[in-house]
Amino acid sequence: MGAMPGQLTPTAAWRKLLRGNVRFVAGAPNHPHQDYTRRAETAHRQTPFAVIFGCMDSRVAAEIIFDRGLGDLAVVRTAGHVVDSAVLGSLEFGVSVLGTPLVVVLGHDSCGAVNATLDAHASGVMPKGFLRDIVERVSPSMLTARGLTPAAAPLDADVLMAEHVRHTVHLIAERSAPIADAIAAGRCGLVGVTYQLGQGRVRVLEALGVEPDQ
Repeated sequence: MGAMPGQLTPTAAWRKLLRGNVRFVAGAPNHPHQDYTRRAETAHRQTPFAVIFGCMDSRVAAEIIFDRGLGDLAVVRTAGHVVDSAVLGSLEFGVSVLGTPLVVVLGHDSCGAVNATLDAHASGVMPKGFLRDIVERVSPSMLTARGLTPAAAPLDADVLMAEHVRHTVHLIAERSAPIADAIAAGRCGLVGVTYQLGQGRVRVLEALGVEPDQ
């Protein structure tokens, strides 16, 4: 079973999202769905074509970097895009209730949560308060990234971020039965990307149920 009649397929939704990023990178955004008409259209109903799960970083606003507007994207954000039960519930709401055909995990370079994790492991001192929780949730990705790095070399932040994006994609697919079922049925795709702050470009790292064409 695939997409419902009139609904974008996961691959079509991804390509639509990617076209917006291409416009943003080129400095030629369309700024779609940001006027009075769209506000009125979405006042009582929403049909986003993608759920973006990204970092809370102020420089990585999904609607801007993908050149979208009101009602196009459902966005969930935590520091370092770390996953907890509220995040999984929010993603499941997008897929199961709103019928969104695409979930995107959006990481980026110069991530404060990644750097905090590197610092904590280098110093042996964990941050205080709930910042510790962020570091603890990024740390499993660090173990895998360390295995990809020569023993004598320091762990690169970009390598850790890339692994953390991949880890998050598979964590979502493994822990959320509704999302996993939707991917298996062809109703939803799950894509992991990194965003370059300087260039504004996204790069695909992992794709489940989507032909990324990038």
